[in-house]
Amino acid sequence: MWAYNETFYQIYPIGFCGAPTQNDGVTEHRILKIGEWAGYLQELGVGSILLNPVFESDNHGYDTRDFRKIDCRLGTNDDFRTVCRQLHDHDVKIVLDGVFNHVGRGFWAFRDVQEKKWDSPYKDWFHINFDGNSSYNDGFWYEGWEGHFELVKLNLQNPAVVDHLLSCVRMWMEEFGIDGLRLDVAYCLDHNFMRRLRSFCQELNPDFVLIGEVLFGDYNLIVNDEMLHSCTNYECYKGIYSSFNSMNMFEIAHSLNRQYGPEQWCIYRGKHLMSFVDNHDVTRLASILTNKEHIPLAYGLLFGMPGIPCIYYGSEWGEEGQKAPDNDYALRPCFIEPKPNELTEFIRDLISVRRESDALCNGSYRNIVITNHQLVFERKTDKERILVAVNAGDSAFTAGSHELQGSFIPLLSSDTSDGPDTVELQGTLIMPPYSVQYLKMI
Repeated sequence: MWAYNETFYQIYPIGFCGAPTQNDGVTEHRILKIGEWAGYLQELGVGSILLNPVFESDNHGYDTRDFRKIDCRLGTNDDFRTVCRQLHDHDVKIVLDGVFNHVGRGFWAFRDVQEKKWDSPYKDWFHINFDGNSSYNDGFWYEGWEGHFELVKLNLQNPAVVDHLLSCVRMWMEEFGIDGLRLDVAYCLDHNFMRRLRSFCQELNPDFVLIGEVLFGDYNLIVNDEMLHSCTNYECYKGIYSSFNSMNMFEIAHSLNRQYGPEQWCIYRGKHLMSFVDNHDVTRLASILTNKEHIPLAYGLLFGMPGIPCIYYGSEWGEEGQKAPDNDYALRPCFIEPKPNELTEFIRDLISVRRESDALCNGSYRNIVITNHQLVFERKTDKERILVAVNAGDSAFTAGSHELQGSFIPLLSSDTSDGPDTVELQGTLIMPPYSVQYLKMI
């Protein structure tokens, strides 16, 4: 699967393109801006863009009105075709947000139910009780997603609903040439629906990727050969920033070993979960870390650990953003143009090194040295062995282990600019303060 070797770049289009937060019904060709960033993404080394909702919606995109139409605040279907062509021309694949658990109150089929009540042919598309009433005084009760009644839950056990959604997916694949879907709240989705979606997409395009949003639980339930290729790794997301803030690298080392380690009981070994340090739903890395020196180290850890790295737009140059109640757009701003800096260059280096490394993309995981402030682990395949060494402390540290033996090539530009072409290890490794090293065994 192509996605396992690539880095993703996540954009929340309504915010990124500067669209109004409420659908004003005015068509503006804002989505073309994403195509204008295609050259920057290619230069960064990004292999795929992950776009949060782009289809016609009431407000934030997750309250869909029409799965077949680009939101008028972003532009037209023709505009999006142009964007997809520009991205593909720059070797950037396209993964769209598939919001299949619920729709907005403005969704055309729900509007029909509001008008015709029990006479609507779409009444069974939702979970409706005509003996009750809604908080909007519709004259009937319906199930909303997790108590949010602006998000009307779809009945995914209704074949007509599934057929409609799959026909929309077919249109996105055939007309826009998209390469995959991110499934919103995948932990809520009917498992039979996900099985049907997987087989449907695979028949149309064997390389089509499905990635689920999962916050908790056993990821194996939906990441398998019958359902999804990957899902979001929230356990390690928390472990990354928390380990730096508490200066306790045992936390992330424990999570990574629990998921990918050599022991029989490790639960996700061989899987490629989507790893990240921030996204459109959480405080940005530059705001949540208490020590700014740890920002590049967190990315060094992200690209060294197992998983598919995903960068949230703007965070690659250290943009800040605090999650706040009723103000999602603090995390989803509009940027006029990219603002690359030293952090961006470092991330570009990480992307390049990982893409060319079999061990970093597909290798096993094993902890070698763990202290409160330092972590050294091994990524290994039959072809390659790489050591990833992170020192979160403000002073140099000498790591010691019988595993630290042999001749190694430093892979990161920051390691090779002032240092030797090769490193001979005889049981110890010198780790400079606030440093990341990727060392490939010769």
